[in-house]
Amino acid sequence: MKSLRLTIVTLLLGSALFASAEVDKKVIAFEKARFTQSEGITIKNIDIVTKEALSIKGWYGYILNIKADVPGQGIVEAKDMFFSNGDGFSMDMINMKTGRSFKEVLMPKVTKSYYKKDHLIAGDANAKNKVVVFSDPLCPACKQALPAIIDKVKRNSKDIALYYYHFPLLTIHPAAETLSRAMIVAKQKGIKDIESKIYATDFSQYFNVRQTNPKNILDGFNDVFKTKITVADLNKADVKDEIVTDVNMGEAVMVQGTPTIFVNGVNDRRRTLIQALGK
Repeated sequence: MKSLRLTIVTLLLGSALFASAEVDKKVIAFEKARFTQSEGITIKNIDIVTKEALSIKGWYGYILNIKADVPGQGIVEAKDMFFSNGDGFSMDMINMKTGRSFKEVLMPKVTKSYYKKDHLIAGDANAKNKVVVFSDPLCPACKQALPAIIDKVKRNSKDIALYYYHFPLLTIHPAAETLSRAMIVAKQKGIKDIESKIYATDFSQYFNVRQTNPKNILDGFNDVFKTKITVADLNKADVKDEIVTDVNMGEAVMVQGTPTIFVNGVNDRRRTLIQALGK
């Protein structure tokens, strides 16, 4: 009898794994077809990064890494998150019991590698609570949120550590690239609390967010901070590399907008985790 039970369980598991693998095949085929609808795009590779079974029978949440040759851009890598049962496809699904998106289950978490000493801008590195923020210095939502977050961390410095990563949104605020580089150089030159000062400054009187001339942006920055940073300073390899590394680390955990905040590794989309920290 025990042997029969074991055989049945083995058959059921094998059937479930087969069904799951079939869903994977359909999902990858669908993604290839979906992306190649855009003229000229060639898919080089698609990998399943994450796959989670949902509480809805037969449905899975996926994160795929897609590598494609895009006209005018060359080889581009991007992640895509969605849900499928092999017959249906959805960019989002809501848990009707909790009212929350199943995306919260799928969202990648930041690891200890994100708690870099040179990215700590407030609080104690040994604090039990770690907050990581990806931000654009010209993003209106960031300018509203960051000062309050920095202030909270400073008031609870023994309990919270805050790590800042540059994530300029170049399609919306091209000037943010130069401003972010200027922040790095200013920090290297010993200017304290540059993040707090940047987010408290209204740069609209100096340049438009769509400004692309680095000198015009730097003139405003230097006037505000009484510095003499040059375009050559901004173009140093270590400065450019820091921006690229920050953005890559953001993309690795699916940062798509700013500010994106992680609290103790978890993407705090609703800002409830950050609100619960501190006094």
